[in-house]
Amino acid sequence: MMGGWYEVAVRGSHHQFKHPEKSGRVTVPHPKKDLPLGTVKNIFKQAGLK
Repeated sequence: MMGGWYEVAVRGSHHQFKHPEKSGRVTVPHPKKDLPLGTVKNIFKQAGLK
């Protein structure tokens, strides 16, 4: 994945990613429809991208 993130786990439709220099994990759902804008913004915030 871009920016150094790599996948560490998949549980159902949720993918978890870690970064070698940042703490914690970012969980990203893989839905059948588009993600709500608030969910996307929260994922970016957790990843430290926004």
